[in-house]
Amino acid sequence: MDPLLWHKVAAISGVAALGLGTYGSHVFKPDNPTYKEVWHTASLYHLVHTAALVGAPITKRPNVFGGLLTAGIIAFSGTCYTVALLEDRKYATLAPFGGFAFIAAWASLFF
Repeated sequence: MDPLLWHKVAAISGVAALGLGTYGSHVFKPDNPTYKEVWHTASLYHLVHTAALVGAPITKRPNVFGGLLTAGIIAFSGTCYTVALLEDRKYATLAPFGGFAFIAAWASLFF
């Protein structure tokens, strides 16, 4: 796979991160304000790891790093967005897997 494909993945993810972050800041009005914080956390992790995704092509194993970051964004941030939007923590089961994917992505830079 072409390592520069990760720039396209980062572009899509960046657009989504900014759109979802803007929605969370200006439109999202949950009944329980705690879920606003959950949305903010999802948005923060989404944007930070999207920025890291831009650097995937220059890593030793771009597909490992990029794949793990993408999996983490989907599993962690996606789960947090879902929990916040539905205001129900029962949908939080994938979040820890996303967190582990983030950790594994950063750890993959050692090898």
